Amino acid sequence: MKKTKTIIILVTIAVLFLVSMYWLYSKNIEDPVVYETEKPMMGSVVKKTVATGSIVPKEEVLIKPNISGIIDEIFVEAGEVVKAGDLIAKVKVVPNVSSLNSAKSNINSVRTQVETARLAFENQKNIYNRQKELFEKGVISANEFDTAQLSYDQAQQRLKQEQVGLVAANQNYDIVKTGTTSGMGSSANTEIRATVSGMVLDVPVKTGNQVIESNNFNDGTTIATLADVDKMIFEGKVDESEVGKIKEGLPLEITVGAITDKTFDAELDYIAPKGVDENGAIQFEIKGTMKNLDTTTTFIRAGLSANASIILAKAENVLTIKEALVQFDPKTEKPFVEVMIGDQKFERRDVELGVSDGIDVEVKSGVSKDDNIKVWNQLKPAQTMSGR
Repeated sequence: MKKTKTIIILVTIAVLFLVSMYWLYSKNIEDPVVYETEKPMMGSVVKKTVATGSIVPKEEVLIKPNISGIIDEIFVEAGEVVKAGDLIAKVKVVPNVSSLNSAKSNINSVRTQVETARLAFENQKNIYNRQKELFEKGVISANEFDTAQLSYDQAQQRLKQEQVGLVAANQNYDIVKTGTTSGMGSSANTEIRATVSGMVLDVPVKTGNQVIESNNFNDGTTIATLADVDKMIFEGKVDESEVGKIKEGLPLEITVGAITDKTFDAELDYIAPKGVDENGAIQFEIKGTMKNLDTTTTFIRAGLSANASIILAKAENVLTIKEALVQFDPKTEKPFVEVMIGDQKFERRDVELGVSDGIDVEVKSGVSKDDNIKVWNQLKPAQTMSGR
């Protein structure tokens, strides 16, 4: 019995020894890890953030009527280029009964004042003539004659003023009734003219539409929108997480969705001091003036959606490496790379980094363009089912 146990123990030890030897052999024949390397390259690194928005004119002018009425005729269409003073539309006045009655009542009142002034003038004229005859005969003094002449001149002046007021009252009545009057010429209220030169962007009214005059209590009805399409700006919004990185004067690269394979230069010249809550995120409005815009070769329509790349930092013709090659010391958190010094032998090199775009990073010092840098986090090839 003891002999059988001894044999079993010896066999077990022999099997364990053989398994151990096979495991060591398998480990020895495994391929060692071979690290790949990459060389630094000369290039440019641009750090930027992107804002979405649209292209709009720098200034838009809204043409509004000076009198209420109905559009009688429109002379322009959207897309036409007009000059200051060009006729845009005509308005047919629909008299307001209350205003018409008020203007008519004012005429009657002024007529009464004119008649009163005329009677006073006739009376002073008769007195003046009598005093003149007496003065010439030496009956009255020069002082009494001067007083009579002064009263006569004053009565004559008052009559002229009342007559001018009657003319103005009649003109006001004509304007209330028809929108114009004799002597107004091209300044007639019924003629709506362009106040600036530019392109007609929109004509929101049609013939027969009712329009309201622009006054202190009402903005009035817009008849046309004019703008200089040679002066366009980018208008967009950036998130609060990015607004702290930008400042006025930074360059912009504008890409328009409807115009492929072309970018436009601009300069950031406005950042809103107050953000607006949109869908739970605070957005800040920005504006950038577009530069060297040639509308003869590329016409940008107002309102086109666009993206603006805001250039935060830029390094041109510098030594760059992939940011994935950089490692950081766990204690000092300083960046370093591993440079090959022999066959699969590497040494640590501390580096000074510059501008990064998230993929490539500028290397200011620590490596040269001839160094081979270790790809320390390279992916291992996926094992197939048969290789398991």
